[in-house]
This record gives sequence, C-alpha cells and structure tokens, in this order.
Amino acid sequence: MSSLLKLSVAVLVSSVAVGAYAQQKLVPAQSEIVFVSKQMGVSVEGRFKKFDAQLNFDPAKLDTSKVSFTVDMASATLGVPETDAELPKPTWFNLGKFPQATFVSSSIKALGGGKFDVAGKLNIKGQVRDVVVPVSMVQTGPSTVASGVLPIKRLAFKIGENEWADTSMVADDVQVKFKFNLTGVGKL
Repeated sequence: MSSLLKLSVAVLVSSVAVGAYAQQKLVPAQSEIVFVSKQMGVSVEGRFKKFDAQLNFDPAKLDTSKVSFTVDMASATLGVPETDAELPKPTWFNLGKFPQATFVSSSIKALGGGKFDVAGKLNIKGQVRDVVVPVSMVQTGPSTVASGVLPIKRLAFKIGENEWADTSMVADDVQVKFKFNLTGVGKL
C-alpha cells in the first residue's frame, strides 16, 4: 500500500472515531446532581440545576477515555430562598471568585458488571483534590445511565468557613449523588 493511501486510510479511520465520540452527550433534562449533608443532625438535600459534561468514553479503550464535568455553582439550591441566598457568599461557595466546580478524569478502571472507578481531580472553590468516583453504568437502547455517590469532606474544599466550620452545626460529610443520562456511549 502506498504511503499516501495509508495516510488517507488513517485519516478516514481517525475522523470516523472522532465523529463517534463527538456524538456522546449528556442529556441534562434527564440527569441530576444532588448533595446531601446534615445540619444539626437533620438530613438536608440540595441540588445543582446546571452542569455539563465533555465525554470521550470508549469502554473498549479505557486507557484513552476521558470524562470531565463542569458544575455551575450558582445553580445550587436547597429549596429555601433564605438559605439559597447564603450559598453565593464567600463563606460558602464564593461565586464571585469560583463560579464553577470541575472534575477531570485521569484514569478509568473497569470493575466488571458495568461498574467503573473513575479517578481524577475535583476542583471546588479553588481547592483541588484527587478523588476516585465509583460509577455504575446501565444501557437501554441508545441511552446509558451513569450513576453513583461520591463522599466528600466539605471543609477540604473550604465550604462553610469561619463560624460554619463547626461540624456540630453542619456536618463535614457530604454525599454527592449523581445520575447522568448519556447518549452515544459504545456497548459496555
């Protein structure tokens, strides 16, 4: 095969592969990110209403797969207007300086049965931490649902500073629960 023909075939294969991943998308209307903590011993649930994902996930090629998420921190709500008015302030999310939280994967490990460990960097309020996110994936037709729970320590991300650093008022442990409806993911 001539080198020009080899190059043409390589470009064609690459463009087909890139085109397949360009179709991978998050369906926000069918997805959610919820955070659960305890305030004075009572469970409190909030949610983020705006977030996005960039996907290049191939279950057959995990070593080259990447996922990243961006969360609009201003979209956080606990469902109580007075409390929601506090979240943008420097003590909590400091939206003037940190309008987004991000997660960028560094590796993905298959555990079998549609389960994966996704390692990467979580950046909230300028604090970057290495995390491993356990993810379960289920496919139904063209749709893939990725879900899981990521436990974090809010104080490690400086969420609830000064008088709010007292964990007897607001617990340090936060469960970040997610369900992402994805399209374009290859067969698991």
